[in-house]
Amino acid sequence: MADAFICFQCDKEEARCLCDKYCNLCHGAHNVRLCQDGQYYCLDCREACDFHAQV
Repeated sequence: MADAFICFQCDKEEARCLCDKYCNLCHGAHNVRLCQDGQYYCLDCREACDFHAQV
């Protein structure tokens, strides 16, 4: 099993993270997910930057 992605701000997994969740690039709040760099990104920005949310 792969290591869980950890939030850059609070050091918790996405399910336990209580931080404000918005896209780090466009600041949108729709369909944001935590990615491998510890930041949140919306689907459009994830696809444009080839980031992947944890399954």
